[in-house]
Amino acid sequence: MTDPKGIRLTDPQALRAYAHPTRMALVGLLRAEGPFTATRAAELTGESVASCSYHLRMLAKYGLVEEAEGGRGREKPWRATAQFTDVPGTHEDPAVAEAATATLRVMLQSYFERAARAVETRHQLPPAWRDGEQFGDALLYVTPEELAALSEQIEALLTPYSDRMRHPERRPEGAGLVQLLHIAYLYRRPEGEPDA
Repeated sequence: MTDPKGIRLTDPQALRAYAHPTRMALVGLLRAEGPFTATRAAELTGESVASCSYHLRMLAKYGLVEEAEGGRGREKPWRATAQFTDVPGTHEDPAVAEAATATLRVMLQSYFERAARAVETRHQLPPAWRDGEQFGDALLYVTPEELAALSEQIEALLTPYSDRMRHPERRPEGAGLVQLLHIAYLYRRPEGEPDA
């Protein structure tokens, strides 16, 4: 069963396994549209059935997906084990830190490829959806503590909507699946701040 709290990856091998565009796409698709078989995964990703089957088995090895009920023969459905994947931003173990950095790079690349496709196709959306979408940024002078507090406030704003992924009956009529990216990083360090 999908864990609403997410799965935290701290094993370097698991992080490296997840840091693959096809695997990351499969986990995302299973969260949004699963459970489904390797055949359906191939239709959704454009990969071969054999490739999807291999990647699903690799994801299962590290606990990111699992077999779901209802399969027949070789057509077994898969489902995601968690609704979110938590990748450490920092870690004392250099192997974990390096693998996490590689995973975050693949995540960012995936996010921005999807966002670029959304920009390219947004002219096909009804005006209400186009008006609601946002593409922009903000530069803010904040302390590390204020940044952490801001992140917590954003999470609190999203909480009332998050259970709709697991409970379709709670979705209001006309609700569409939206990906909201929240990325915050230090753009310029304070003057005189020492290195870590």
